[in-house]
Amino acid sequence: MDTDSEMALRGEILSLTRRFAELATATRPFRAGFDPVPVSGKVLGPSDFEALVDASLDGWFTAGRFTEVFERDLATFVGSRFALMVNSGSSANLLALTALMSPKLGDRRLKPGDEVITVAAGFPTTVNPIVQNDLVPVFVDIELGTYGPLPDALEAAIGPLTKAVMIAHTLGNPFDASAVRELCDRHGLWMVEDTCDALGATFDGRNVGTFGDTATLSFYPAHHITTGEGGAVMTNRPALRRILESYRDWGRDCYCPPGHDNTCKKRFEWQLGDLPFGYDHKYIYSHIGYNLKATDMQAAIGSSQLKRIDEFVAKRRENFSILDGFLSGTDELILPTATPGSEPSWFGYPITLHPEFPIQRVDLLRFLDHRKIGTRLLFGGNLLRQPAYQGLPSRVVGDLSNSDVVTARTFWIGVYPGLSHEMLEFAASSIKEFLTDPGAASERPVLGL
Repeated sequence: MDTDSEMALRGEILSLTRRFAELATATRPFRAGFDPVPVSGKVLGPSDFEALVDASLDGWFTAGRFTEVFERDLATFVGSRFALMVNSGSSANLLALTALMSPKLGDRRLKPGDEVITVAAGFPTTVNPIVQNDLVPVFVDIELGTYGPLPDALEAAIGPLTKAVMIAHTLGNPFDASAVRELCDRHGLWMVEDTCDALGATFDGRNVGTFGDTATLSFYPAHHITTGEGGAVMTNRPALRRILESYRDWGRDCYCPPGHDNTCKKRFEWQLGDLPFGYDHKYIYSHIGYNLKATDMQAAIGSSQLKRIDEFVAKRRENFSILDGFLSGTDELILPTATPGSEPSWFGYPITLHPEFPIQRVDLLRFLDHRKIGTRLLFGGNLLRQPAYQGLPSRVVGDLSNSDVVTARTFWIGVYPGLSHEMLEFAASSIKEFLTDPGAASERPVLGL
């Protein structure tokens, strides 16, 4: 236990940390054309810096007291029974699907060659775990505006080898999670819900991340809360929680948290595999696993950030509405729409240049980049057109025409809480200015707008 002098010194360090952070995170006036309008970013406050330093002073570093609190509070917020912190959202996706390969699931386990339905247009690490586990991705198209799977595409994609569905809530806009859950239940499929972009979103009044057998989150700085690097896997099933934990922690059969021994009260009384009786349970491995744990310092920031999640989500929705107000009625653009029954927690504001208008996306993006207005594409677009996925063993349902439109004509701009009304207005007015006269807009100086 810390001595009184150590506790006093810790308090002084944390007080100084807070004072530093108050200065470092102070907002400054926005100067259009001079200052960037980021597409995403972290919003840190003094409590986040204080939590980080507090955890580092423990000298524990791996998962510890802050991780326990963060996992518990995160599960409570989402409405899931269990949340396990990992080192990234991509690792969370890998873990969420790999766990369904476990021999402990018996006849329901996924096996190499089984099919997993997903969408063609999205982020690679929603699809990569399918490939990495020697499963076969079945690609379906999306609809423009919501950027979720076409309503009838998932049902049409089911074949005799189909065993799971793994799709993401694109840019914080939920897909019809109730319909997908019903589909999976009716056909005996696993549902993996990639919620990395959608913390705080709801469908039918229920938080996303609670529909899937497993679900994932990312805490990369671009996301709704951040731990720097980091992510989480969620489940409501105790058996899946044990499997997820095993794969995360080297594949071991033991479930003691770091720094603890003999949680099961029979550490030297196991006989598994062909090992001798009494082999130390801490070194018995029931899965071909990984080390995907995060640090306690990351969890400390996450716990601090989670206290502001309602504020962050509300601000994202407000910023989305501001952009909607500025850009509505622009015929050249297909603007985003919330999936019916959903309340998105927007990660970004997606825009598709209408195919009927002869505007090249790259010209608009160059124009915005010249004005320091950040943009991003809809991740990998149609992934089957990416070099890494050429010749990939897969099955395609439909012509993926909307995914191709996204590849050629879709981008998104930011709505994250660090953006001011002035930044959003500058971004929207710049887009409209370019659409009015692309040639003249590209030659016009930035200053004086």
